Amino acid sequence: MFTPKGKFGWYELMTSDPVAAGKFYSEVVGWTTSEMPSDGGNPYTVFNLGNVGIAGMMAMEGHSAWIGYISVDDVDAHIEKIVEAGGKLWKPATDVPGMLRFAVVSDPQGAAFVVFTPNPAMPSPERPESPTPGTIGWHELYTTDLEAATEFYSTMFGWTKLNDMDMGPMGTYRLFDQGDNKPMGDGGMMLKSPQMPVSAWGFYFNVGAIGAAIQRVQAGGGTVLNGPMPVPGGGWIMQGMDPQGVMFSLVSNKE
Repeated sequence: MFTPKGKFGWYELMTSDPVAAGKFYSEVVGWTTSEMPSDGGNPYTVFNLGNVGIAGMMAMEGHSAWIGYISVDDVDAHIEKIVEAGGKLWKPATDVPGMLRFAVVSDPQGAAFVVFTPNPAMPSPERPESPTPGTIGWHELYTTDLEAATEFYSTMFGWTKLNDMDMGPMGTYRLFDQGDNKPMGDGGMMLKSPQMPVSAWGFYFNVGAIGAAIQRVQAGGGTVLNGPMPVPGGGWIMQGMDPQGVMFSLVSNKE
């Protein structure tokens, strides 16, 4: 979980049915699951790619969603900055002994995320890089205020705007970079649709071929909401909903 500061470094699924969700994502994305030792609290499942953890999962009644963790030097200091900038603190800074310190927050437009600082002594195997199937390939923010969101994440984490793409009736799609200097950046931001109740982050999981992955989604009881659709750079994407009602997306460089 060692991640350069200011970047997404972990992803977590909160779901009503971890067993069913674990089976679904393992089949669709190619992950395996393992259980972390529990002291009697809420069990925690890790999604693995080979022997490397990529994401986590825990049971959560009443609110099912994917959430992303952004690495920072000092969780407590970032909480103060986020609140001063108009964001909100939802879960105070908490220590996971031997692993990390984290807090759940949201940006001024209401999109939730986690800030975390890993324990330097925690083992951290090197992860495969995108676009390896099973890694996270893209980050997407759906917001109520594109300019304010750009300013917030730039100030908090040092992200930079790359360029804007005109999507016609859907408005502007803004590419951002977390410091990797990738030609297409690390993700995009856009105004959320009226159908979305709140601003939110979405995450795209790399798969081998989008067509075969869609078949696995449907066979596993998931729903395809949009796609397959070509995107700039020669890739293909789809957006869907897992059997527990959680939004997710897939991306591939193969049709």
